[in-house]
Amino acid sequence: MTASDWILLALGGFGAGAMNAIAGGGTFLSFPALLAIGLPPVTANASNSVALWPASLASAWAYRRELARYRQHLPRLTLAAFVGGALGGGLLLVTSNALFARLVPWLLLTATLLFALAPRINRWLEARRRAGPRQALGWGGTLFQLLVSVYGGFFGAGMGIVMIAAIAMQGIEDLNEINALKNWLSAVIYSVAALTFTLGGAVSWPHTLVVLLAAAVGGYLAGYVARRLPAIWLRRFILLVGTALTLYYFFF
Repeated sequence: MTASDWILLALGGFGAGAMNAIAGGGTFLSFPALLAIGLPPVTANASNSVALWPASLASAWAYRRELARYRQHLPRLTLAAFVGGALGGGLLLVTSNALFARLVPWLLLTATLLFALAPRINRWLEARRRAGPRQALGWGGTLFQLLVSVYGGFFGAGMGIVMIAAIAMQGIEDLNEINALKNWLSAVIYSVAALTFTLGGAVSWPHTLVVLLAAAVGGYLAGYVARRLPAIWLRRFILLVGTALTLYYFFF
């Protein structure tokens, strides 16, 4: 790699780790950086998933206080994330570069629309509530998490946006708590996907290590910054990231 390649990957990794800790969508920075230096789409995505794995762990640790409030739900959600991540990672390994490139913008469009509609869907569910408060993180939410995890194992870009929407529609309103759950489940998905891609020989390690180190730093630092931002700013930022992701992959 040239010096400019190192700088581009480091900046992309740091920004991706920070964005994933706050709102998701960090792959908008790291995935294009890997493509820009010449990696094929499937290799770039596999390398990106492995590179962002430690950042997701660092972000989950930064939110450990919020995560502890949902300790009773974590085993079930963690299992769903593990199984889904393995299925999605395996699916990527058998997908051609050409097909994967065509799917990218549509996957991002789905992620952005889902988060944008999450508040309206949440209000609709509340209006249909018949007896008592709606259960947060029930079995229906676990199935949804399984599907999101398959998506995340297959394609990391926008996974955080989809997961935030999935958690929000399960009755969790505090964005810091949503981020805590999202970061932990992302760490599980990235862990199993990283193992799958490594065993499948789909990872370019020199490029991965640069993004990995930079993303870990960015993810840990941003986890503390996010708590001090108003919730409305975070929601608008998430929508901005999702829109930018979709437009970028549709037109570039």
